[in-house]
Formats: sequence, C-alpha cells, structure tokens
Amino acid sequence: MNFLRNRLVVLGLVLLATVLLYLLLPSIRQGSMEPSLEAQRMGLMATPPLPLPTINVSIRTGQLPGDPPLFFREALPIDGAGRQILPRLQVVLLHGQAFTSKTWEELGTMALLATNGYQALAMDLPGYGKSPDSGSLKTDQNRVDLLSRFMESLGVRAAVLLSPSMSGHYSIPFLMKNSAQLQAFISIAPVGTRSYTSQQYQDIQIPTLIVFGSLDTNLGAQSHKNLIQLPHHFVLKLEGARHACYMDKPREFHQGLIDFLSKLK
Repeated sequence: MNFLRNRLVVLGLVLLATVLLYLLLPSIRQGSMEPSLEAQRMGLMATPPLPLPTINVSIRTGQLPGDPPLFFREALPIDGAGRQILPRLQVVLLHGQAFTSKTWEELGTMALLATNGYQALAMDLPGYGKSPDSGSLKTDQNRVDLLSRFMESLGVRAAVLLSPSMSGHYSIPFLMKNSAQLQAFISIAPVGTRSYTSQQYQDIQIPTLIVFGSLDTNLGAQSHKNLIQLPHHFVLKLEGARHACYMDKPREFHQGLIDFLSKLK
C-alpha cells in the first residue's frame, strides 16, 4: 500500500513540474531574444521590431569605369506608395571578405533602407563579386582615393559609410583622412583599427555606430576596444552572434541600423 502511495506522489510531482515548465517556457523564449543591455542604454532597439518591406523595391546595378572598374547596386528611396522621393541620407555599404554587394540585397538591407527613405549604394570591392582586382591599391591612400572616386562619381555627399570586417582596409583610412566627407560611420568588426592612436580617434567628430557580435572575441572585441575612443559613438552588441553578426541576427541588426540613422541630423 505504501509503495502504491509513493508511486502516486511521484507521478503527481512529475505532472506538476510539467505544468510549470509549460507555463514558464514562453517567458524563457522571450528572454533569450532580448537585445543587449548595452544597446538598450544607448537608446538603440528601443522601438518595436521593424516590419519587413511590403513594397517591391527595385535594385538597379551599374559599373563605374576606371582602374579598377567598380560594380555597384543601388536602391532609391521610396514612400509608402512606392513613389521615388528625395533621400533622407545616402548610405554606402561595403562588405566583408566572404561576401559582396549582393549580400545586402539578399539580406533585405537595401530594400529596408529604401523604404525608410534612404538611398542605398552597395559596391563590390576590387577583387570581389563583379569588380576586377587591381594592382593600384597597395597603399591606404590608394584605397581612400578609390572610395572618394566611387562617391564622387555617383553624386554622394556626406554619406553614411557602413563597413564590415575586411572592408576596414578601405573605410578606416578613409575615416581618418576624410571624415569631414561623412555624415556618420557604421563599423561591423572592421580590420585595421589598431593602426591609430587615441588622439587620432578623438579627433573624429562624426557619429559612429559600433556593431559586433558577442561571440566575436577576435575582430569584434578588438575593434570595439579601439573604436570606443571615438567621442561620439554608440554601441550595438548583438548577443549570440558571431563575426558576421548581421547575418546571425538580421532583425536586431536592421532595427539598430534604422534607429541610429533616424537620430542623425
């Protein structure tokens, strides 16, 4: 009799634990998707998640002549009815070593920018995608000149420059030499941040969004450590994301991107 009573008690405890787990599971799932505390403190991702664009956004392509020729993709800003409008800002998107300008189209970044009133210009860096390699890019100044040529040729004034990983070979020297030509800078764990002094960073006066994944203990952590020396920076740390954090957490990345852009004047 005692044996039967003990079996009933154990069965009751198991049923109680199952019910509690069922009730707590939604909150556990919700907690795992919360943005980092650091992002919340900086005022990023404080708004509800962005809806996916429902308007068909046309992505046009082109190629600028020169040495080397530069292939690019462009999404023009549109309003809620799909009509083209003047851009709030012009955003130039570079890419990492394993990617091309196509990445920003496939991820939906270009369409998202266009439907929020921004002109998006994504280029294939030399030797990637449809831009041929060139032997004329051996110095930082060569790479700075290439970015300047790209922007000037497409009528870009005071751009927001977005730069992940390998593209730091282009963007970081440009930031140091030509920051007056930028409206803002968005870094995503770029290379090349160790080559400059604290004073050089402090001389940069444009707003900067520093994006990195919490699992990126190499370039992500290194670039964060160096770039927080910029006086007007915000930090977006994507929890559970690796080096290409925008690929791991596209929703959180896009929310932080639009929040940052909306704060620019």
